[in-house]
Amino acid sequence: MMHAAPVPTLPRFTAPLIRAAGDLVAPRAKGAGRLCILNYHRILATPDHLIEGDPDVETFRWQMRLLAECFNVMPLHEAVETMTHERMPPRAVAITFDDGYRSFHDLALPVLAEYGLPATVFVTTGHMASKSSMWNDMILEAIRRLPPTSIDLTELGLGVLPLNGIEQRRRSAKVLTDRCKYMSPAEREAFTAHLQRLAGVALEQDLMLDAEMLHALTRNRIDIGGHTVSHPILAKLDDEAARREIVDNKRQLEAIIGRPLHLFAYPNGKRRADYTATHVRMLEEAGYSAAFNTEIGAATRAHPRFELPRACPWDDTPVMFAARLLRWLAGMI
Repeated sequence: MMHAAPVPTLPRFTAPLIRAAGDLVAPRAKGAGRLCILNYHRILATPDHLIEGDPDVETFRWQMRLLAECFNVMPLHEAVETMTHERMPPRAVAITFDDGYRSFHDLALPVLAEYGLPATVFVTTGHMASKSSMWNDMILEAIRRLPPTSIDLTELGLGVLPLNGIEQRRRSAKVLTDRCKYMSPAEREAFTAHLQRLAGVALEQDLMLDAEMLHALTRNRIDIGGHTVSHPILAKLDDEAARREIVDNKRQLEAIIGRPLHLFAYPNGKRRADYTATHVRMLEEAGYSAAFNTEIGAATRAHPRFELPRACPWDDTPVMFAARLLRWLAGMI
C-alpha cells in the first residue's frame, strides 16, 4: 500500500512575495502581457507509480490554492481575447485539461469550486458512448496486470520488455506508449487487442466523461473545447481523415452541450511532428477561433492564435511551482 506524502504548504509571507514578483515581471506595454496556460490530463485519487505527470488530488489542491492566492486565474476564452485586444493583468494563468477523463468531474471540479477557479476541458468523444478506455490507459492496465516476469513483443519489433518491479514496469509502459503514440487508430486498436490477449483480461475501464457529466461541467464555470474523436496524431492522417476527426468531434460536443465550441487542443501537440499548417486551416474552416499546442512557456500576443503554448506543471513544492510560472511570465524558459 502506498502512503500519501505530507502535503506541502506555502511558507508564511511567501504569497505576497510571489505576487510582488509577478507584478514586477509583468510587461508594462499595452497588449504585451503574458499568459501561463497550465495543461493537465487526469487527477488521481491516490499516487500511482505507473502514472507519471498526473497529480493526485492533494497535490492538485495545493496547486490550486497557490494559484488562487498568488495569480490571476482567468477563463481561457477570456484570457485569449484579452491577450489579443488589450493589456493582460499581471500573473495571468489559465487552467486546462486534455482528453476528458471523468476524474476531472469527480476529483478536480470540487477543488476548483472550492477556490472559485475556472477551467477548460478539451474532450475526445470516441470513448464517451462506449465507455471504453483510451489506448494509453489500456497499455497501463496491461502492464499493471501482466505477471512479474517479462512481455515478449519480438513479433512487433519491440523485443522482450522486463516487468520485474515497479521501475521496470514504468519503463516498459513508456516504451509501449511512445511506440503506440504515432500509430494510426487501426494500428493502435490491433496493438491494444494483442496486449489484452497477453494479459488474459479485459483492459477496458470506465474512465471518461459522459454527456451528463459534460452538462454538469458547463453549469460550473467549466468551458468545453475540441480534442478530436479518437486522439490521433493529425499529421499521421490523410487530410480527409484529419478533417473528419476535427469536424465530427466539434459537432458531437456541440450537440451535447448546446453551444458552439471556439477552442481546440492538438493531440500530443508538437508543432510539425503532430500538426501542420493544413490542420490550422481545417480548424479555422470548422469555426474555431484559437488552438493550443504543448510548447513550454507563456502565451503572448506574438504567438499565432492557432499555436498558443501550454505546458504541464510538474514541480513537487509550492515554491518551485510558483517560481516556474514566474519564469515563464518573465519570458524565461
